[in-house]
Amino acid sequence: MEHFDVMIVGAGLSGVGAACQLRQSSPRKSFAILEGRGAMGGTWDLFRYPGVRSDSDMYTLGYRFRPWRDAKAIADGPAILKYIRETAAEFGVDKRVRYDHRVRRASWSSDDALWTVEAETGPEKSVVRFTCNFLYLGTGYYDYNGGYIPEWPGVERFRGQIVHPQKWPEHLDYAGKRVVVIGSGATAVTLVPAMAERAAHVTMLQRSPTYVVSRPAEDTIANWLRRRVPDRAAYALTRWKNVMLQMFFYNLARKQPGIMKRLIAKGVKNHLGEEYDIKHFSPQYNPWDQRLCLVPDADLFRAIRKGSASVVTDHIETFTETGLRLKSGDHLDADIIVTATGLVLKLMSGLQLVVDGAPVDLSKTMAYKGMMYSDVPNLASAFGYTNASWTLKCDLTAEYVCRLLNHMDRCGYARCTPRLNDPSLTDEPILDFTSGYVKRALHTLPRQGSKTPWRLRQNYFRDLSMLRYGRVEDGTMEFKAAPARPQT
Repeated sequence: MEHFDVMIVGAGLSGVGAACQLRQSSPRKSFAILEGRGAMGGTWDLFRYPGVRSDSDMYTLGYRFRPWRDAKAIADGPAILKYIRETAAEFGVDKRVRYDHRVRRASWSSDDALWTVEAETGPEKSVVRFTCNFLYLGTGYYDYNGGYIPEWPGVERFRGQIVHPQKWPEHLDYAGKRVVVIGSGATAVTLVPAMAERAAHVTMLQRSPTYVVSRPAEDTIANWLRRRVPDRAAYALTRWKNVMLQMFFYNLARKQPGIMKRLIAKGVKNHLGEEYDIKHFSPQYNPWDQRLCLVPDADLFRAIRKGSASVVTDHIETFTETGLRLKSGDHLDADIIVTATGLVLKLMSGLQLVVDGAPVDLSKTMAYKGMMYSDVPNLASAFGYTNASWTLKCDLTAEYVCRLLNHMDRCGYARCTPRLNDPSLTDEPILDFTSGYVKRALHTLPRQGSKTPWRLRQNYFRDLSMLRYGRVEDGTMEFKAAPARPQT
């Protein structure tokens, strides 16, 4: 059985980032990356639908330690995938990936201060085992096997093709076809303008509106800086500029939602004209109760003005042979229906955790610093922000884990376990988003506490202070030396 100091699960954006930071900050640590699929890239290799792109700028979605050098700040999926793979090669972590190793179970032994990790591999799903001192999970937050599809009446009657973006057919021909995209989230607003370039017409059918804002695909300040100052300096300055802008607009939305609503509505009217019925982009909830949708260079609005795309706000009564009948009585004709109806939230890719023979129920744990779990030793998972770029938090998480490992080495510790030792602590849901995918899975998620370090702040500046500069021995993390070995 092979042994590693650190085992990383997942070779996507966060797993590769953690491996690179480990190489830089804890170079003596042995590690491997177990990847369940046959390729590196995670989300950015899995999703192949037309127009797939980030909904965050690459100066904050990119890694802190490796500049984003492309002109486009809002990048497409292939460009992001290339960035991840080039980063892995540059730091030599691409050679550490074991592909087709789907981790199913991880068991901790306090007697040995080790995790035993079991993974299935090969067409026969043979089980292979590894041991490690520390387990780092970069598995993302959703089920890679399939997205969420509601139960609609009459689906079997539809004579056209039904497609989910997570399982996009490689050779789907939609040129000249009538397409209905069901949904109003980031995937839907990406698909509609991309498909509208070739389809006869694309209709985005939504039950309720989403806030949609436009940003230039290119960051003119970033590109100006890159021509005048060294690469890394330009990247750092742009990154901080964008972090501060993200935080400013998020705080404005939470403290003055009325102002933010008016700003967003004004932006929509500027692109679609005063005569357009803005109800299709006027949600009942406040901005950032759910994640805002970003469209680069107003591509969605341009498709609507051009007439190649439209938005309908209504509920589905039933599928028909030729499309969808709505509760208003209207009928949407369709040759292809795309169900952009969301993800299935699934932490840790469904792997089973066992500590000293007892299965861990994550919903009974509390999240420590947004990355570790009460009474679960030597384990961390990367989970990004809901109100900013995913990688901002994942970068800090990997950086903190390296600090933690180095501290344990200096002090002779073998175990670190977050402990709930504050009787005044109360627990709350870990996320306060009202998005459907969150509400559907909230009962399966860890809880958060009412105080630091159990409080999930969703605030980069507070996390930066706590994770980069805060004390590792904070009175909550319990450290223990390696178990004594009997004399022979």
